Amino acid sequence: MAKDVKPTRKNLMEIEDRIELSERGHGTLEKKRDGLIMEFMDILDKAQDVRGDLADDYEAAQKKINMARAMEGDVAVRGAAAALQEHPEITTESKNIMGVVVPQIESSRVSKSLDQRGYGIMGTSARIDEAAEAYEDLLESIILAAEVETAMKKMLREIETTKRRVNALEFKLLPDLYENQEYIEQKLEEQEREETFRLKKIKEKKEQQEKAEREAEEEEAAEADSTAEPDMEQSTAGGIPGGD
Repeated sequence: MAKDVKPTRKNLMEIEDRIELSERGHGTLEKKRDGLIMEFMDILDKAQDVRGDLADDYEAAQKKINMARAMEGDVAVRGAAAALQEHPEITTESKNIMGVVVPQIESSRVSKSLDQRGYGIMGTSARIDEAAEAYEDLLESIILAAEVETAMKKMLREIETTKRRVNALEFKLLPDLYENQEYIEQKLEEQEREETFRLKKIKEKKEQQEKAEREAEEEEAAEADSTAEPDMEQSTAGGIPGGD
């Protein structure tokens, strides 16, 4: 990947900005992942308790209904169930947990008094009342279990998604960016060394030329001086007057 990047300072600045942004995003996602895991563990503990209560309520309801059938007969039990006039109502809302929207289930008219169940008090026995009450408790546990299980599954999916993003940044994107950064820095250093070497050579060549020019000028000046000395001697000699 580094070979596809042009080693320019502009690209280096862009990569450094991406690294800074990616590192901040990585840290934020790590905090989110850790927070989600903590929330998930709390929900998991609650789910385990709810599952245990649901199993207990189911077992109790089965015992109560079997006892009612044995004592009152299947027809009487079915008749009492068919007499129900008001059915339970379920409403769902949502709440936000670490950015994850999970359902919040509210129920009404699940638990009923004897006169709200629809069957006559005189026509049934306590066995049917106990079975009805046990199944009302079971329905409450089912509703709570549905809320907790749905929240747990959504939290788990979000944890997996966040973990994949963290891993993508940590093991793919950031290493590639670091590699590109190192590649460009090395290339820029090489270019800087080459430029320094080139300038040094130019300077040395210029100094050599200046030295050669100075030497040439000195030679010319020396030749001019050596030519001028005989002429001066001759003119001096010609200017001396003769004797008697």
